[in-house]
Amino acid sequence: MKHPVDVHVGKRIRHRRWMNGTTQQQLAEKVGIKFQQIQKYETGMNRVSASRLWDIAHALDVPVSFFFEGLGDGASPLPTSDMPNDILSDREALELLRSYYAIPENQRRRLFDLARVLSEAA
Repeated sequence: MKHPVDVHVGKRIRHRRWMNGTTQQQLAEKVGIKFQQIQKYETGMNRVSASRLWDIAHALDVPVSFFFEGLGDGASPLPTSDMPNDILSDREALELLRSYYAIPENQRRRLFDLARVLSEAA
């Protein structure tokens, strides 16, 4: 049975990899493993060892703690709002995030303000 922490860490790996525009194959090559192993990590099927997580964090340019963000006590994700728990597995949401961060900062700020106003009006 999959452990909730392994599933969460796997989702965070997939999220960061996708945000970087890195394929499973590219990440696997950087870490020195096969892409199938990355697939197993991302689904939580296989547990990521500490040393491998260190290598993945280095390859994805994040601190190791990034993979544990959002976990509450008892290894359950912290509720953040009315967003679904699996937002990191939603391809559309990740694509939106990637596109958002590709916008120049001043325009991005204006878009953020617009989105906030629209969400409050809904």
